[in-house]
Amino acid sequence: MIQLRPNTAVEGGMDMSENDGPDWWHRDHPVFTPLSGFFSGLAFTLVVPGLFAALLESFLAQHTVTDLFPVVLVALVVPIVLVARRQSRRFGLYFVLGMVATALVVVGVGALVVWILTSTA
Repeated sequence: MIQLRPNTAVEGGMDMSENDGPDWWHRDHPVFTPLSGFFSGLAFTLVVPGLFAALLESFLAQHTVTDLFPVVLVALVVPIVLVARRQSRRFGLYFVLGMVATALVVVGVGALVVWILTSTA
């Protein structure tokens, strides 16, 4: 019979106290920064323009929204700052990679759909 000490748990035959987390999942893991940067860039590319347009449309008239929508390009300061700072450069590069990959996929799929729709008509 296994007797547990207070504040300890047995997982897979290893004793781990509450204060000690798993050693394989922490921010220094070599895959954490690339994955979080890539998917943050992906989400940033999709969410920021949509949220910006939705907020503008809920408070302003349609002609004003179309005039002000290019202001969303100010959000491009975020990846520039991430790449410029030494502490966040690696995250920023993967962030930019996620943004570019998302833009390429969206533009590529859009172009393919337009080509298919116009060639079959």
